[in-house]
Amino acid sequence: MYGTDFIFPDPSTIQTLIGNGMNIFRVPFLMERLAPTSMTGSFDDGYLQNLTRVVNAITNAGAHAVLDPHNYGRYNGAIITSTSDFQTFWTNVAGQFKSNDLAIFDTNNEYHDMDQTLVLNLNQAAIDGIRAAGATSQYIFVEGNSYTGAWTWTTVNDNLKALTDPQNKTVYEMHQYLDSDGSGTSADCVSTTIGEERVTNATQWLKDNSKVGVLGEFAGGVNDVCETAITGMLGYMADNTDVWMGAMWWAAGPWWGDYMFSMEPPSGEAYTGLMSTLQPYL
Repeated sequence: MYGTDFIFPDPSTIQTLIGNGMNIFRVPFLMERLAPTSMTGSFDDGYLQNLTRVVNAITNAGAHAVLDPHNYGRYNGAIITSTSDFQTFWTNVAGQFKSNDLAIFDTNNEYHDMDQTLVLNLNQAAIDGIRAAGATSQYIFVEGNSYTGAWTWTTVNDNLKALTDPQNKTVYEMHQYLDSDGSGTSADCVSTTIGEERVTNATQWLKDNSKVGVLGEFAGGVNDVCETAITGMLGYMADNTDVWMGAMWWAAGPWWGDYMFSMEPPSGEAYTGLMSTLQPYL
């Protein structure tokens, strides 16, 4: 139920972040809440209305909105194995937003512990479904296995270079945290250089395969080591804009509370402690 089990971001808060220079926002949602009866079923009108309201608020302000089914390659807790159902889901979603040039379709958040060929095939099915809906101007963000980590990309997700898109607007979305296990569950960063180190191999992969990427999630704690590591990573990516399109901090939203990486204005820990660190890259 809206306001009890889940909530969407406040457009006025997003406007504050746009005012700070941010120009792309992931909007997470759950597939089960949007399509509650089945992956190929009709959409819940109220949920779709709330999702559309946030997407339109972002894009009407001139920023990009990333539609992000935050499902980890699963539907109702089970690994998605039907590429045809997944393709239909994406045809249905893209059909709702195909006239919005600033919408971006993110195939699924952080596939993990799945067959690697299945991850390839699901991403391809999503691309095929989106384009079949007539959504031809929008970027598609594809994600990889093993939580789409940049630091393991070359050893886990090399096969995704085979993805094809008739519009040639596929972007490889990777995530990267800077704590010891890369999970983003600690405010401590391994070293001042860990940010650049963890995206270097992925950068070379993008270059070698003539692909482009985006860092769909990154964060670090409000401390000197992390601030240096973050600026090192973003500076390195800024030197490689031939393959990196940008980066998105994780996360913001009205229910994050005292989350250590909260970018929620006006009092989120990262908003108050790290906005000045990020500002040169916005």
